[in-house]
Amino acid sequence: MAVLVVATGNPGKLKEMQAHLVGLDWELTLKPDQLEVEETGATFAENACLKASQVAQATGEWAIADDSGLEVMALDGAPGVFSARYGKTDAERIERLLNELGNELNRDARFVCVIAIARPDGTIALQAEGTCDGRVLHAPRGSGGFGYDPIFYVPEQQRTFAELSPDQKYAISHRGKAFEALLPQLRTL
Repeated sequence: MAVLVVATGNPGKLKEMQAHLVGLDWELTLKPDQLEVEETGATFAENACLKASQVAQATGEWAIADDSGLEVMALDGAPGVFSARYGKTDAERIERLLNELGNELNRDARFVCVIAIARPDGTIALQAEGTCDGRVLHAPRGSGGFGYDPIFYVPEQQRTFAELSPDQKYAISHRGKAFEALLPQLRTL
């Protein structure tokens, strides 16, 4: 069984990735705590590749990384790659985004996720992207999920990400779609 280092220190993200990779011959492990990768890319793809490549080179193992965030059309794609850094807490990030949108009528948005897998030498072996289109509400709804989930409304579901069960969210989410695109490629490695 090959080792696949997850370029995160978050055990929750490791658990989520394990759920997506069930049935594949990979043993997932967290990156070493002391190994930090600065996200300096201008796109989600650049950041995912940067993290996967640097963790692979540092550990000498295969590595997987993702980068994701929310793009709001009326804000020219912001917060985008800065989604996690738009405030110190989820509540602050949501408040800032809602304040910036104000009474804007165009509330179209999308979540984007790019996943990259790097070989032990740091070269990128695979990359996949997934998106989920929706709208930003004027106020939070629902208690599930995390981040911007309470204000991200999916018209087809008539609910926010925070109102969906984890299984429902996985089936339509940007991360779920990215893994769906990645899995056939990953089986060939």
